[in-house]
Amino acid sequence: MPTNFTVVPVEARADGDQDEAAELTEAPGAPEGHEPDCSSRGDGQSRESSPIINNGDMERESFFEGKNMALFEEEMDSNPMVSSLLNKLANYTNLSQGVVEHEEAEESRRREVKNPGMGTFIGVYLPCLQNILGVILFLRLTWIVGVAGVLESFLIVFMCCTCTMLTAISMSAIATNGVVPAGGSYYMISRSLGPEFGGAVGLCFYLGTTFAGAMYILGTIEIFLTYISPGASIIHAQSPEGEAVAMLHNMRVYGTCTLVLMAMVVFVGVKYVNKLALVFLACVVLSILAIYAGVIKTAFDPPDIPVCLLGNRTLSRRNFDVCAKVLTTNNGTVTTALWGLFCNNSMPSAICDEYFAQNNLTEIQGIPGVASGVFLDNLWSVYTDKGVFVEKQGTPSVPVPEESRSSKLPYVLTDIMTYFTMLVGIYFPSVTGIMAGSNRSGDLRDAQKSIPTGTILAIVTTSFIYLSCIMLFGACIEGVILRDKFGEALQGNLVIGMLAWPSPWVIVIGSFFSTCGAGLQSLTGAPRLLQAIARDGIVPFLQVFGHGKANGEPTWALLLTALICEIGILIASLDSVAPILSMFFLMCYMFVNLACAVQTLLRTPNWRPRFRYYHWTLSFLGMSLCLALMFICSWYYALFAMLIAGCIYKYIEYRGAEKEWGDGIRGLSLNAARYALLRVEHGTLHTKNWRPQVLVMLNLDSEQCVKHPRLLSFTTQLKAGKGLTIVGSVLEGTYLDKHAEAQQAEENIRSLMGIEKTKGFCQLVVSSNLRDGMSHLIQSAGLGGMKHNTVLMAWPESWKEEDNPFSWKNFVDTVRDTTAAQQALLVAKNVDLFPQNQERFSDGHIDVWWIVHDGGLLMLLPFLLRQHKVWRKCRMRIFTVAQVDDNSIQMKKDLQTFLYHLRISAEVEVVEMVENDISAFTYEKTLVMEQRSQMLKQMQLSKTEREREAQLIHDRNTASHSVVAARTRAPPTPDKVQMTWTKEKLIAEKLKNKDANMSGFKDLFSLKPNQSNVRRMHTAVKLNGVVLNKSQDAQLVLLNMPGPPKNRQGDENYMEFLEVLTEGLNRVLLVRGSGREVITIYS
Repeated sequence: MPTNFTVVPVEARADGDQDEAAELTEAPGAPEGHEPDCSSRGDGQSRESSPIINNGDMERESFFEGKNMALFEEEMDSNPMVSSLLNKLANYTNLSQGVVEHEEAEESRRREVKNPGMGTFIGVYLPCLQNILGVILFLRLTWIVGVAGVLESFLIVFMCCTCTMLTAISMSAIATNGVVPAGGSYYMISRSLGPEFGGAVGLCFYLGTTFAGAMYILGTIEIFLTYISPGASIIHAQSPEGEAVAMLHNMRVYGTCTLVLMAMVVFVGVKYVNKLALVFLACVVLSILAIYAGVIKTAFDPPDIPVCLLGNRTLSRRNFDVCAKVLTTNNGTVTTALWGLFCNNSMPSAICDEYFAQNNLTEIQGIPGVASGVFLDNLWSVYTDKGVFVEKQGTPSVPVPEESRSSKLPYVLTDIMTYFTMLVGIYFPSVTGIMAGSNRSGDLRDAQKSIPTGTILAIVTTSFIYLSCIMLFGACIEGVILRDKFGEALQGNLVIGMLAWPSPWVIVIGSFFSTCGAGLQSLTGAPRLLQAIARDGIVPFLQVFGHGKANGEPTWALLLTALICEIGILIASLDSVAPILSMFFLMCYMFVNLACAVQTLLRTPNWRPRFRYYHWTLSFLGMSLCLALMFICSWYYALFAMLIAGCIYKYIEYRGAEKEWGDGIRGLSLNAARYALLRVEHGTLHTKNWRPQVLVMLNLDSEQCVKHPRLLSFTTQLKAGKGLTIVGSVLEGTYLDKHAEAQQAEENIRSLMGIEKTKGFCQLVVSSNLRDGMSHLIQSAGLGGMKHNTVLMAWPESWKEEDNPFSWKNFVDTVRDTTAAQQALLVAKNVDLFPQNQERFSDGHIDVWWIVHDGGLLMLLPFLLRQHKVWRKCRMRIFTVAQVDDNSIQMKKDLQTFLYHLRISAEVEVVEMVENDISAFTYEKTLVMEQRSQMLKQMQLSKTEREREAQLIHDRNTASHSVVAARTRAPPTPDKVQMTWTKEKLIAEKLKNKDANMSGFKDLFSLKPNQSNVRRMHTAVKLNGVVLNKSQDAQLVLLNMPGPPKNRQGDENYMEFLEVLTEGLNRVLLVRGSGREVITIYS
């Protein structure tokens, strides 16, 4: 057998000469993007294009040598030789970076690329290191250690690092399961979880990256205005109370200007950003080395950094130098600048602040060093409210009752309320950035080896740095300095900078450039991520952002990114922006873990990662930890982020493009469907759960279009998207000859189902005749417990036409098939008059004529129809027929009680049908019906004669019906019946066919109507008259459908009975129940 590699599909190709044997060889001179215009030989099935097997540059040059492959000549048109396949695989290189996945890349879009040359260290390890280590380490880690204590800080960092490590393991498994083109994390999630999850999480990751850019810009401005150039503030506070507000305004102004400048740099050229990346990375590495060097230095030579305490309260040294109340000089005692801050004048007799007067000033070392034993003091947490004094624990102090906390006094106060969960949200952005390596997969020499190794090593390295910094900060720095967020007690210097060696400016300048570089990287990566999502076409309204400059730079995406980033800058607080981006990153990481867990549990054949050190329990633990961290950080931010993702998911599901990426969610759905089907198969369905699972039988015209589209509209109104709907049809012929027409018909049906909003499955059968095809559908449609229990079809309006002699036979046989299969049958008569889904009935009735009880389906159908907007305002009426011996009053009471217990609101009316003689019209109509059947059987008429005969009988029936009121009630004798066959016609037929059976024609004149048929016709005429009298203006009439005769000789008469029964009604639904109860009064 020919080998067909499903991972490498190939285009169907054929030779122009069908008689030659052929060989596929490479054509080195074939023009790029050439696609042969040929039809497929072999099995006739087209193949997908592939970046590995390029059939466009193959041509036939000679016969197979020695005809040794002649057996596979037909397959060679579509399937390559193994040697050709392996040659292409060996020469395969990654596609150029883009957003179209390699399976769909066209030949014209490929271009030559040089082999990627970056290894693990340069390509993955260093970019991850640069993205993970950033602004939080330099600006907030010391403060987190001071507030949460060493133990809880260690717990925060350990949880966050564990989360990223588990995510990296899952990401490594996904990244090594095949080639990962550019697109990185978005590509991995979308191809593993499908377009809905991929789009939702991809956009969340985009928003997280964009807000990360805002956070880095705010960090850059905070370093500049607080530690580099405090005098550069544009907006100044009029009072000390307004300093915090003025700082936020300055952050907004400078942040907006910096954002515009960075966006212009990214717009002009990304190559400059990439060239500066190494410089920014060097700044980060040097800063960290300076921190470790400073810690080592404190062990034997601690720096002299005095901190002034008043009692146990820390004082801000921005406005004074000497930590003393008075100084003793040769001329006596002189008050200090600090005295002037707490007293109303500089005289020793001045009135001073009560706490200042009763407490002494002391100086302690801000960085006492590793050997000082301060580690034990910093072990526990100190959570406070906003505006609380930063106090040293264990220092004596004289409290003052009812003291006013004036901001004019030089105390160090807390700027926000602190608690454990808030610190988790602020810290988590410092461990993001683990996707930096996977985003560069197209530039790596061996991505499947480099991504796991480089990412995990980077996480191990940064985790060690963070955890060790927590221990070292707690061991070296005094607690009040750790809790001093902006270094006010250190004369406005950066706390971590004062620890570094050789100079604080190493940290200040290094952190400034590293945060600036991280902001540029975010503004570079986020627009490309948005462009990748837009070009995938899964979110229609984002498609405009897929366009850009001629070189592919995402101009519009950059503009949107800058606008969203400006929102984060207008928030202006680093502590407020950090939890927002934490939510989006945590959601992205959660779905990476989910993707790995789903793929592992499903055991899909394509799940073969090269990275072996993963397990679904680790992925599940990582997913649970991400979800827990989301709610730990901020439950309302978590709910808001999940709401955004949910809205995007539903939008893509509703309006997005259909994509088949072989994702795990589809496999999960198949497994869930299989499990549910097996569960449903076990037992019979309870009456309470019964609903019509409908098989809709459609008729197609010669163009394979649906003849009665209103039948699907009615199906939608009946089902309202619930339960099972199978739309079936039959094509006459053989499948080999009709498979193209079958595909076209199926596409037409699916298109109409979409227009009519019919949710269900399409099943089309090609059969040698329509009768067998419909029987096959009734028997085999559905799967397991999800099989139909009701058949819906249109009344064959043309059953009397001789052009369609089998339509009524097929219909009657279908009725018999449904009865044999114990399925309900719904027949819509005058279906083209049924309402469309857009129509609304403002008034009217749905009339149910309950003649016989066959399971209660007649009661259930109007209730289901009235759930839809079309029928919602229609009122339900139930009519039942009382015979002579019945008590009609009692029947009405019983029926009302029955409907009350069924919880169905309807008007009830009992119609009495008096026993009377059979009318002459009934006899005549029966006789004409039987004569027509008998004559068509006995006489060999031409097609023209048959049409004329049918028309004459139709005209006569119409005339008879119009004068029925004037007829006598006495039954006519056969010799009074006016026949459409005259004596002259009989003589002519004798001359045309002398061998005709004369006895048959004589029987026509002596024919008497069958008494059974007369009784049936009498019932049909009488019931039709009653129904017309009561329900002629009803919007819909539901009638019990009588069963076909057991004797097949009377099938044509059966059709005539049904025609008479429903004559004169606009919309009729004939209902034949399956016999089982479908409605119950019990709860």
